[in-house]
Amino acid sequence: PPVPQVIRRTDKGDYVEEFLTFQTTPDLRVPAFVLVPKKAQLPAPGVVVLHSHDGIYLWGKEKVVEDEREHPYLTAFKQRSYGSKSIASELARQGYVVMAIDMFYWGERRMVLDDDPPVYRERPLSMTEQDIRAFNQRASQDESLVARSLFTAGITWPGVMLWDDIRTLDYLAARPDVDRNRLGCVGLSVGGYRSFLLAALDERIKAAVDVGWMTSFGSQIKDHVVNTMGLSFHINGLYRYVDLPDIAGLIAPRAVLVINGSQDRLFALDG
Repeated sequence: PPVPQVIRRTDKGDYVEEFLTFQTTPDLRVPAFVLVPKKAQLPAPGVVVLHSHDGIYLWGKEKVVEDEREHPYLTAFKQRSYGSKSIASELARQGYVVMAIDMFYWGERRMVLDDDPPVYRERPLSMTEQDIRAFNQRASQDESLVARSLFTAGITWPGVMLWDDIRTLDYLAARPDVDRNRLGCVGLSVGGYRSFLLAALDERIKAAVDVGWMTSFGSQIKDHVVNTMGLSFHINGLYRYVDLPDIAGLIAPRAVLVINGSQDRLFALDG
């Protein structure tokens, strides 16, 4: 199992929030929140919550976990996009042990350059909206650069993020307060992509929820392919053998719920 290093524990009323790092490889530690409900009978079912893309790179796991000290920009984003809900915190209140990490290139794993201004490195509450937008714009433009670097190293972006997600499940399943026979995952946007792929790749997931990310290659190639089949999603040669719904089919007979928005302009309804 991955070796954790707990940095702090915080009483959040209905649950205890652990901020920790754990190993995904021998030389790499990933930051994570683990939320443990106070009133649940332990060991409780565990859920991996996978954050969204949103074009907002400064924060990752913070998008799904409540924090009274969060940046006003992030608070406004949650109000506008998610009805002020933080799904990991909501699930913890319902009795699940919940774990959320920063996906590679997001949050504490964002790309910070040596000559960047201090606000890019420290993310202070005083960081201006102009600075936030400038950082997110640069991060968006540099996704292709990072993907090309990964390809050059002989790996893929989905390979990195799905390995991290499997290792997240390794850690969650090894915790004594988690029932390893009742594990699930849920995600929105790129988190939805990660959710159904994690369930397809790892039979320990008994139920998966994928919100806002499902299509077939054929219909998607006609439109919106740049924003939905970008290099952070691209698995070379996949379509030669299977389509994305075929991968979701690997989850059977375990449960998967796919939710697509009827007004979602990124994914063609016929896909």
